[in-house]
Amino acid sequence: MIAPALKSMRPHQWVKNLFVAAPLVFARLVGDAHAAARTAAAFGIFCLLSSTVYLVNDLVDLEKDRAHPVKCKRPLASGALSVRAGRGLAVGLGLTALGGALLLGPGIYVAAAGVAYLLLNLAYSFSFKKIAFVDVGCISAGFLLRVLGGAVAIPVEPSHWVLACTLLLSALLGFGKRAHELRVAGETGKAQRDVLGRYDLATLQRLMDILGVLTTVMYLLYTRSPHARSMFHSIALMWTVPFVAFGVFRFIWIASRKSDAESPTDSMLRDPAFMINLALYGITVLVLLYRS
Repeated sequence: MIAPALKSMRPHQWVKNLFVAAPLVFARLVGDAHAAARTAAAFGIFCLLSSTVYLVNDLVDLEKDRAHPVKCKRPLASGALSVRAGRGLAVGLGLTALGGALLLGPGIYVAAAGVAYLLLNLAYSFSFKKIAFVDVGCISAGFLLRVLGGAVAIPVEPSHWVLACTLLLSALLGFGKRAHELRVAGETGKAQRDVLGRYDLATLQRLMDILGVLTTVMYLLYTRSPHARSMFHSIALMWTVPFVAFGVFRFIWIASRKSDAESPTDSMLRDPAFMINLALYGITVLVLLYRS
């Protein structure tokens, strides 16, 4: 029972919660042990919250997942994990996460971000995921709450530039997920997810291309902004723009063409070119930010 429960928690998707660390990195506090420890705790809290959401979503979509060629293998859909056990695990993880957020502090700010994240995703699971564009808006808001949760945990004021880049990038990820699902599902898409019947691939492709350009341009403007210059005393961060551009458009390529996994995030994490580029970006950012 442990293995199906762990699989239902989707630990491979926890990489999305690394957005919690964005305020730590761009506030140049990676070397601060106290701030790094609090960010790690916030990361753990959002991992538990996201796993709670995945379990709730699987419980709500049980019949639709059974009609999906890949999702039918999920523990709840396949019967490897009982519905009763899934409900209990979801409640336990959610309460543990919110309790940890209250203990972390300061005040109720981290807990407030966690509650907002949980309520948003519950609304998504039960209603908003059936409304085209609103569903992706919820996904984007979830990423923003991760960043805000990481910011209040340290605590630092989140940069408007970081929030804007997060909003654009998360919208790209959301529409990429829908494009991947629609392309893989084909005519059976509506049976697997109601909202897919309200999207079309051509529109999603255009949206991804536009968001890819906007995300890259926004990041470029950030590296040359007065905020970046005052924080880092140079515009050297501009040299990381090619890594961002490659990563963004590699994701679009993966979402538009690859179908070797349940989601484009899974395909992205299996793609050597994307992962090497991500590692080089991370190393370059740390070198440039902390050299000064």
